Amino acid sequence: MSTERTVGERDARTSIASVVDRINGIIRAIAQPSLTQLALRLALAVPFWRSGVNKWDGFLQLKDTAVYLFSSEFKLHLPGGPYPFPAPEVAAFASGAAEIVLPILLVFGLATRMSALGLLIMTIVVQLTVPDGWPVHVTWAAMALGLMAWGPGRLSADHVLTMFRPKSQSAPTHL
Repeated sequence: MSTERTVGERDARTSIASVVDRINGIIRAIAQPSLTQLALRLALAVPFWRSGVNKWDGFLQLKDTAVYLFSSEFKLHLPGGPYPFPAPEVAAFASGAAEIVLPILLVFGLATRMSALGLLIMTIVVQLTVPDGWPVHVTWAAMALGLMAWGPGRLSADHVLTMFRPKSQSAPTHL
């Protein structure tokens, strides 16, 4: 009787392990690293792009509301503060420009690690400006850090450009 139970238990464990292996295989097929890196690039680009588009009234023409927000509404919540933004016109312009340029670079996967670093720095400044937004800011920071750590993936301009570099200057193979 105990031998039959042991064989039955072993068969059940083998069956469960087989199902788990199949599910893991499906997950690996869906979550290819390059596809994941592309999804991270797009997901991080969208909120910054949307914010940037709302700051402009034309080519290099900031909306008055963008400058107003940086000069009157936005404050840096640092110890002893909140403090107003220094040079609010410059901060509004730099923020608006970065929120357009960096997402475009991310979408194409060009200068990805540097673009992600720029958006991580912006995320930190946004967190200091809007401290209650931390749940969203943490996700932006995680995406930026992931791209900085693992690069843009094979579905990127950065990867294509590495094919034209001499071997001694090639980027790491984990791109």
